[in-house]
Amino acid sequence: MSSFIDQIKWNQDGLLPVVTVDATSRRVLMQAWVNSEALEITVSGGSAVYWSRSRGKLWKKGEQSGNTQRIVDVYLDCDNDSLLYEVEQKGGIACHTGRESCFYQKYKDGKWLVNGPVLKDPSSIYDKQ
Repeated sequence: MSSFIDQIKWNQDGLLPVVTVDATSRRVLMQAWVNSEALEITVSGGSAVYWSRSRGKLWKKGEQSGNTQRIVDVYLDCDNDSLLYEVEQKGGIACHTGRESCFYQKYKDGKWLVNGPVLKDPSSIYDKQ
């Protein structure tokens, strides 16, 4: 019997994109990546864990900031190559810029306009090591 992991079409790097939305507001919070280990930890533990491409390691959302994501539901798309996480966003901040959503830049008239306030100064959220 195959595992739910085996049904996924991973990219050449063994990764899969995941879009994360707030389960209540339905606002898109972020897009990130998972590998099979991150996905298994996420579904078994109930908190969002991603794969950091820049750091080359697993990353539990909120491990530094405290703004964790409790998994409500996980969906696989029709092509088996993209995920959607519905989450309860703890602390109301999903973006490392201190905003609710990473999608705060809106295209208008040939420019990207900031369309979301900073809720908390990032320097007060993240440890500068």
